[in-house]
Amino acid sequence: MMADSGPKEVAVIGNTDLTSAELDNNIKNTMVEIEKGTSLLRKMEISVAEAEKRTGKNTVNMQELYTVYLIETRPVDALTEGITPDSLWRRYSEFELLRNYLLVTYPFVVVAPLPEKRAEIVWHKLSADNMDPEFVERRRVGLENFLHRVASHPVLCNDNIFYIFLTEQDKDWKEMVYETGFQAKADSRLKAVNAAFRVKNPDGRFTELKHYSDDLQTVLSQLLRVRARVADRLYGVYKVHGNYGRVFSEWSAIEKEMGDGLQSAGHHMDAYAASVDDILEEEEHYADQLKEYLFYTDALRAVCRKHELTQFELEMVALDLACKKQQKEELVTGTVRTFSLKGMTSKLFGQETAEQREAKLQVLEHQLKEGEEAVKEKNTESDEFVKTAWVDIERFKDQKDRDLKEALISYAVMQISMCKKGIQVWTNAKECFNKM
Repeated sequence: MMADSGPKEVAVIGNTDLTSAELDNNIKNTMVEIEKGTSLLRKMEISVAEAEKRTGKNTVNMQELYTVYLIETRPVDALTEGITPDSLWRRYSEFELLRNYLLVTYPFVVVAPLPEKRAEIVWHKLSADNMDPEFVERRRVGLENFLHRVASHPVLCNDNIFYIFLTEQDKDWKEMVYETGFQAKADSRLKAVNAAFRVKNPDGRFTELKHYSDDLQTVLSQLLRVRARVADRLYGVYKVHGNYGRVFSEWSAIEKEMGDGLQSAGHHMDAYAASVDDILEEEEHYADQLKEYLFYTDALRAVCRKHELTQFELEMVALDLACKKQQKEELVTGTVRTFSLKGMTSKLFGQETAEQREAKLQVLEHQLKEGEEAVKEKNTESDEFVKTAWVDIERFKDQKDRDLKEALISYAVMQISMCKKGIQVWTNAKECFNKM
């Protein structure tokens, strides 16, 4: 979207808002293109089959303990061409490098997050040690989910670096990633913060999205903390029922008529107390699903930051063009509209000669052409970013609503099942007491 580049229109040039009809049309057109493609996950089965602890020397030549994960790939069926069964080991740091590469290379995509490197927002029984077997297993599941997210994404699934990450152990994958030059393209955090504060004409939709991501992060953090507190108390309640079992068993030893009933009731209480470990392990699965979207909020903000930076760069080239136009006008008319060193110099030492003005005019004409091209290029870049980013944001919203709805329903079903199990235990105990 282009507009005149005069000083008063600078803000207009920076406006990348599209009408609702234009936005809907862009989304529909792009989605049609996406649906024509086939995601990698439809052709290839991808799994992180196991985790293994290893020791080796780090970059400073010191011995360290680390975990590697076995990635297995195979064709979905015998008819799939170009894919052969394969397996290779990758470290968590290599997953991090892959994601950083994807973030920089595809700034308009809401890139799936990795599972946490160290356990956060956990209840007391879970270890925060990143080498704890239970934590490593949960991270293995999370890494597999990350690969599935990328492999099913309509854009990311076609990336060659990602495909090599999955299938080729022998090649120096890290060196290939660095050879793409993605690090040089990465925007510094300071640069992004500067753009966020100085952009004059932000897109309202991205501003709203940034605020939504902040609010979603707050809500999910609170939900996970509440869940951790509930898990702590639930664990205590279940384990206390084990005391019922012990007391009933001790009581049965001193009774003749009531002994069998008390003993049976004690067994039911012991089984009930022991079941909490499996219940809370299942709960952790749902907590990890919520954590994934907690970490997704940073991916949303990354897209917003990139848009602010793109917008800021557009406004800067537009402002520079407006200044060049003003300089040309002043040179042609011989009047200085604003205070400047040039104006003071002219008053003190006299006006420039016609030849000097002509030479300067030629330079300005060249700079104006370059400036107009730069504005046009930045406008195109900004419009294209808005179009592609918003398509992916809409895709992410649908995915989020579907996943969180399913997770919350499953969690509620699990809670109902858990309550029914408690009712059944006490119903069985009642029957034991009736038989005494």
